[in-house]
Amino acid sequence: MIYNDIDFNQKTILITGGAGFIGSNLVFYFQQHYPNSHIVVFDCFRSEATFANGNLQSFGHYKNLIGFTGDVVCGNINSKVDLALLNDYEFDFIFHQAAISDTRVYDQEIIMQTNVNSFYDLLNKAKKDNAVMVYASSAATYGSLPSPQTVGQENPENPYGFSKYMMDQIAYRFADEHPEMTIVGLKFFNVYGPREYYKAKTSSMVIQLGHQILAGKAPKLFENSKQILRDFINIEDVVQANIKACNPQQNGTYNVGTGSPRSFQDIADILQKELNTNLGTDYISNPYDGYQMHTQADISTSKTNLGFEPKISLEAGIKAYIPEIKRLYGAELL
Repeated sequence: MIYNDIDFNQKTILITGGAGFIGSNLVFYFQQHYPNSHIVVFDCFRSEATFANGNLQSFGHYKNLIGFTGDVVCGNINSKVDLALLNDYEFDFIFHQAAISDTRVYDQEIIMQTNVNSFYDLLNKAKKDNAVMVYASSAATYGSLPSPQTVGQENPENPYGFSKYMMDQIAYRFADEHPEMTIVGLKFFNVYGPREYYKAKTSSMVIQLGHQILAGKAPKLFENSKQILRDFINIEDVVQANIKACNPQQNGTYNVGTGSPRSFQDIADILQKELNTNLGTDYISNPYDGYQMHTQADISTSKTNLGFEPKISLEAGIKAYIPEIKRLYGAELL
């Protein structure tokens, strides 16, 4: 679907983190709808390195890019030498998705270096090239504030959320200093859909519960899951938001959610209906202190200033996702 009047053909587009979940979906959106665009993926790709919590340090995976016909630059956004490889290009649009996005990584130094320091470099590249900058912020900037979560009322409670909060502050200041530039941050809520599989343990509960059910197991949820609500947003609507952010009414940060929170129980029930199973639910106690019980994006400014309008219900999104969930069941994460 074409989301605005911008013709991206003949444009040079940088997608950092382009081998990751959201980045790779952007890659194929442009490749499909604007075949004469020049797409450049910058990604460090997956290694076997892990954080202290056991999760992988990088989620970019070549399998997310099978069929891609543009340029791939393998590099780490922490490296000035690697970033200098991008000086061979003059970009019209930059979609900055690369980040450490694991909310349970508590190494503050590496998160701030990766998510914050590199942002200055990419903003300066956007200024030099006169490129539009659309970057990934996060709903993690809100912490456990009560719903609805509203831009300008943030209270991050982990290093990742704080790093994204700082990116927003940098973007506001940079936009004020350079009013000729287009700089938009998108605060993604709970995104699910194709190409998230290689996020492994940090992938959405949609695919994790789907694979539990396909294994013949009752989906495992925390007790009182009917009362645990999240704003689940389909990847296609996230792509829509990124495209519409290229031509905003004004610079700023904007929520990307549906505004209609749903429960984890809803996900499990929809999956069982679509997979034609009746396995019940396995309830376990919640081991996390300060667990967020409710998220709901206030998308009023996203609608007004971006023209963003989420289209895909949780039921429709999961139904469309089922073939991919089945295809990836039991697939290696290597």
